[in-house]
Amino acid sequence: MIQVGEEIPNVTLKIMGNNGPQEIETLEIFANKKVVLFAVPGAFTPTCSAAHLPGFVVHADAIKAKGVDTIVCMSVNDVFVMDAWGKASNAEEIVMLADGNADFSQAMNLELDGTAWGMGLRSKRFALIANDGVVEALEVDEKGLEKSSAEYVLSLL
Repeated sequence: MIQVGEEIPNVTLKIMGNNGPQEIETLEIFANKKVVLFAVPGAFTPTCSAAHLPGFVVHADAIKAKGVDTIVCMSVNDVFVMDAWGKASNAEEIVMLADGNADFSQAMNLELDGTAWGMGLRSKRFALIANDGVVEALEVDEKGLEKSSAEYVLSLL
């Protein structure tokens, strides 16, 4: 698993742009910025939709007031699902990042095997704080939502 002090791996992912899906490299997301990235096992899933993403929506201004340039929500879903989830959740202040093939999750060794639940390969629930592409804090929730919540991340900033 990626560790504090290590650089974020450069992987090409997808976001929804003004003209449809577009590729974006993680290097572009993290370079020369302070970034909070939180990852969820799946868009529109119960805990993710009821608590995880909404917490970051509610606390986005407070997080950015602590010097964070970008807040990113990442899931192993396609770009269309991530875009729809962001719109349905009023997540205008959050970059909805699609790790459709779990490339980024695997590169950070934070993948979750959800095949037992019919979900395939997913991302673990985690949050990280990175400065200029270097991990400053990493919290992984093995169960529930505690260490990767917006409130907990805010306490780390």
